[in-house]
Amino acid sequence: MGLDNKFIDHFHKVSVKAALASHYLVGKKDKILADKAAVDSMRNELNKIDMDGRIVIGEGELDEAPMLFIGEQLGTKNGPEIDIAVDPLEGTNFAANNLPGALSVIAVAEKNNLFHAPETYMDKIAISDNQKGIVDLDFSTKKNIYNLAEHKNKTPENITACILDRPRHRQIIEDLMSLNVKLKLITDGDVSGALLVTQEKFDVDIFLGIGGGPEGVLAASALDTYNCYFQGRFLISKNEDKVRAKKMGIMDFEKKYELSEIITGDSIFCATGITSGDLVNGIEITDNQFYSETLITHKSTKLKKIIKITQNIE
Repeated sequence: MGLDNKFIDHFHKVSVKAALASHYLVGKKDKILADKAAVDSMRNELNKIDMDGRIVIGEGELDEAPMLFIGEQLGTKNGPEIDIAVDPLEGTNFAANNLPGALSVIAVAEKNNLFHAPETYMDKIAISDNQKGIVDLDFSTKKNIYNLAEHKNKTPENITACILDRPRHRQIIEDLMSLNVKLKLITDGDVSGALLVTQEKFDVDIFLGIGGGPEGVLAASALDTYNCYFQGRFLISKNEDKVRAKKMGIMDFEKKYELSEIITGDSIFCATGITSGDLVNGIEITDNQFYSETLITHKSTKLKKIIKITQNIE
């Protein structure tokens, strides 16, 4: 059936309002308060929408998060059933320290079409071309780079790889450096990092490494509209995590998930800048108005654009 175009405006407003709420706390060295401002705003706006919404990726379980917890019902209940994934403030440290790249992110799909990801790590790999067999989580780093370079008619030294700058990635980074690959090391921003493969202007050929599982699902909804290739494997080792994962339907802990298994049917993705970064510019306030930029995708209409608006502060 698909998601009506009116929902593009609704969810765009949700991410913009959350970004604005968090913007007032940028540089205040309090990432918890900045996150709470975005969460509270997002929840308030979601409850105004004529839908029967359900959080499938949120701020945690009911006993861990007072708002936007997994399973929370949102909306007026007068509308279609919708699965919702949120990261009200992606890059909490970016916002707290007034650094580039903080975003407010929401992705939605029709009921049961958005993967319920556990709060655990995920090994990920993403490239721009949706073609299986070029890269794979089970290939070595060097094989992935050589395959990708051949596919793109480049040499490895002209490939740019984006990866979180973490001690756990030391071997991968060393392997990339041995091939003279150009590195884009990011300190946070797991969603935006994956999305840098979507357009040539970002000059990123491959995103790889271990990051958040929920962030992987959020990124997947936009990557799907851009017709990119994505593969992810949840890293589940603790018994309590295995129990939780099984409740979400994950039985094979070694399984590699591709886009078609993470998100199906129609979807809408919105990412509004809080502080300016690679994807979009941040909120700017002048007098009683503010300017925002939001990356929006809508699969059924093939919408992929940055919406720039100036509006009055309510």
